[in-house]
Amino acid sequence: MKKLLLATHNPAKKQELKEGFSSLLDRAGRALPLLFLDDLHITADPEETGKTFLENAKLKAEYFAKLSGLPTVADDGGIEIDALGGEPGIHSKRWLGRDATDQELIEHTLLRLKDIPLEKRTAHFRIVLYYLNPLTQQSFSTSASLDGRIALQVGPNAKKGFPYRSLFIVDAYKKYYDELTEQEHHTVNHRLQAVQKIIEHL
Repeated sequence: MKKLLLATHNPAKKQELKEGFSSLLDRAGRALPLLFLDDLHITADPEETGKTFLENAKLKAEYFAKLSGLPTVADDGGIEIDALGGEPGIHSKRWLGRDATDQELIEHTLLRLKDIPLEKRTAHFRIVLYYLNPLTQQSFSTSASLDGRIALQVGPNAKKGFPYRSLFIVDAYKKYYDELTEQEHHTVNHRLQAVQKIIEHL
């Protein structure tokens, strides 16, 4: 493997994936070149018809690996809110349609939970990463999750591209996700945990 495609258009995800995969080395011990969809001028996206995070991650990995001819990692994830029966789940990005803003998703979440007390607002971030090498047909998936609850109001440090994090209180630290220190973030970040599992497997 001489290059790895990290199949996302999301700037915030790109930064985390780049950080997570930065320790992946080629056979010569050099940092493996990491490419994103923008680098290959790929603007299309497959229709996410899967019923689980795994199905959607696999679907995207197969789509982009075929387009690029490169070993590809694709992800699918979201937040599951227990009081809403697991919503939005696989529809986290599309809960209000693909064009919904971060602010609209935040406001909708708070509205849906307006009569639910804090102790019953438990939620879980979940992610699945799927790796596919179209040349060897090697494939596998990894997953990770993070437990917490939805706050009564939005936190002070909202980060663009991650609307639900600005509402999420991490159980392990009793802090808003967006208030975590860099070290705390590295410790609990579910995307980085799933990335590390891929690196170990490769």
